[in-house]
Amino acid sequence: MTLLLKGGTVVDPGQKLKKKRDLLVEKGRVAALGEIRAKKSWEVVDARGWIVAPGFVDMHVHLREPGREDKETILTGSQAAAAGGFTSVMCMPNTQPVNDSEAITRFILERARRAGWVNVSPAGAITKRLEGEELAEIGEMVKAGVVAITDDGNPVANNQIMRRALEYAKIFDIPVVDHCEDRHLAAGGLMNEGADSTRLGLRGMNRTAEELHVARDIMLSRITGARVHVAHISTKESLSWVRQAKKQGIAVTCEVTPHHFILHDGDIKNYDTNFKMKPPLRTLSDVRAMLEGLSDGTIDCIATDHAPHTRLEKETTFEEAANGIIGMETAVSLAWEFLIRRDTVSISRLVELFSTNPDRILKLGRGTLEEGAIADITVIDPNCEIMVDATKFRSKSRNCPFHGWRLHGAPVMTIVRGKIVYQRVR
Repeated sequence: MTLLLKGGTVVDPGQKLKKKRDLLVEKGRVAALGEIRAKKSWEVVDARGWIVAPGFVDMHVHLREPGREDKETILTGSQAAAAGGFTSVMCMPNTQPVNDSEAITRFILERARRAGWVNVSPAGAITKRLEGEELAEIGEMVKAGVVAITDDGNPVANNQIMRRALEYAKIFDIPVVDHCEDRHLAAGGLMNEGADSTRLGLRGMNRTAEELHVARDIMLSRITGARVHVAHISTKESLSWVRQAKKQGIAVTCEVTPHHFILHDGDIKNYDTNFKMKPPLRTLSDVRAMLEGLSDGTIDCIATDHAPHTRLEKETTFEEAANGIIGMETAVSLAWEFLIRRDTVSISRLVELFSTNPDRILKLGRGTLEEGAIADITVIDPNCEIMVDATKFRSKSRNCPFHGWRLHGAPVMTIVRGKIVYQRVR
């Protein structure tokens, strides 16, 4: 199919480009940029007033397959990604069984190929069964197709094992993604430790539990030269460690979720379990620090930590409820509402956060719209007003704290390898 996007504003930070351009797609690749006269045989999309960007990448999602298909599948998760404007996702290894082997990696990739919606790149486990005791077969998983390694919600406590993982990762030039949490110091906390945890009578999690592991990972990156990526950063002190490390040339990157730059612990009311996640919602001061980090370039990516759960796992007491929320179908609109409309970041910076930078970190080779590039494209209508309705999500799960919110700006078209996989009716 030949597709012409006519009259949109093409935003591609890799080319330092932000101009009105026609964009022609042929045989799954970008064929031309400029003023292009349409032919009758082409499919033409009127993109006037829209932003045309390299495909967005969510480098932190849980697709739950294999093992917990009651929560999400690779198919439903891919459909949710497409509806959210994401052309590529990296899925976490905490499946059942754990993705700690070549066989599970190949299974995930084959399922994603059959689904055919978006590009799915697996992350492999650092340690076998996510137990933190013995390194997984990292080389075999890389050969099979993993683009990063992580023990996800089971942070590696043993510093020597983490060092060895970094050394192996450096050989294959892949990042080690870490959920930074000292579990002993976290002490099973249910929300951020502070005045609001006291008010609600909920066990608090001390912020230093995150900051210690961020500092540790930075020091291990310094001595190994390997790339460390801090997942879902949430405190201003953690961000300060990253900022200092970058100034010293240490190979550290980080991501933030929309819920950590929008919500804070004071928003937890009536023990609503949709506000329970790890890391927990922090203070208003931390939210302001995240916004500053997005603005000044310290934070590299916006990722959702899309964590689908069943109603049974969420509709229970705050203490017993599972951690996490879904996020792929709300992330772009939340970012547009709270970052673009409030002049926190520019449109070019937003595309960096959602596309250019995660593509660079994972080395996917898809984060540009230069001629000849794979045609993965996210199209946004800045004037589209939406009402978040979790009951209509493509995801199997409904655990969303933003249900009922009115937002401005939304993805209206998602194109993967030149094929339109999602289109919002005008």
